[in-house]
Amino acid sequence: MKFLQPAELGYAVRSKLADAGAGARLFFRLVASLGAVLRRPALLRDQIHFMGNYSLAIIAVSGVFVGFVMGLQYYYGLQRFGAADSVGMLISLSLVREFGPVLTALLFAGRAGTSLTAEIGLMKAGEQLSAMEMMAVDPVARILAPRFWGAVIAMPILAAIFSAVGVLGGWVVSVPMIGIDSGAFWSQMQSGVDAWVDVGNGVLKSVVFGFAVSFIALLQGFEAQPTPEGVARATTRTVVVASLTVLALDFVLTAMMFSI
Repeated sequence: MKFLQPAELGYAVRSKLADAGAGARLFFRLVASLGAVLRRPALLRDQIHFMGNYSLAIIAVSGVFVGFVMGLQYYYGLQRFGAADSVGMLISLSLVREFGPVLTALLFAGRAGTSLTAEIGLMKAGEQLSAMEMMAVDPVARILAPRFWGAVIAMPILAAIFSAVGVLGGWVVSVPMIGIDSGAFWSQMQSGVDAWVDVGNGVLKSVVFGFAVSFIALLQGFEAQPTPEGVARATTRTVVVASLTVLALDFVLTAMMFSI
């Protein structure tokens, strides 16, 4: 087994710290660019359309089928205890608290995140970003920032759509197919879901996931090697790193929300 020499270990640590510092600087530049992005709303609108509208189909279809599965699973579990009427409440709580934000972020990372990484990576490989710098145009403010804020805005909207169609999917399975009373389904859901606590926590999670996924996608594209292989590896890293980050953040946020 080969051990790293002190010089090699120090170089590796220094390289990782330098990468972390570069990523932190890029993140703060993106956050600070909100005012400049709002002064050019057409760019922001186009990015919200690109990432939100083009991800809508997979989000909606996935939400419906998740609702179908949850309706069946919760019904067969609750009927053993004579609480089948609580299916609507459990479906809505699970969706707005956990499954809506988390699954939306994972799907968003696979659909829009990889697209962002590939787009920025190809622009870097084609030296378009370098050409903008030569013309005294900041590529972070002109290219990365609108995509960053577009993803942050699109994520909560997509998560809300996922939760809404998931509840409708659960209703389709629970009421017309299984035979649960429709009034009991909706009344249990309305009485068991708090708009500020449950829905608010879900919105907060989706916003945090939007920041994380969009930043990771842009960082991987911006730091990718300007070769086809480098862009392909960066795209793969986006999915892996973003998915693990979303799951880790979900645990941290859930622990904080239940402890307050």
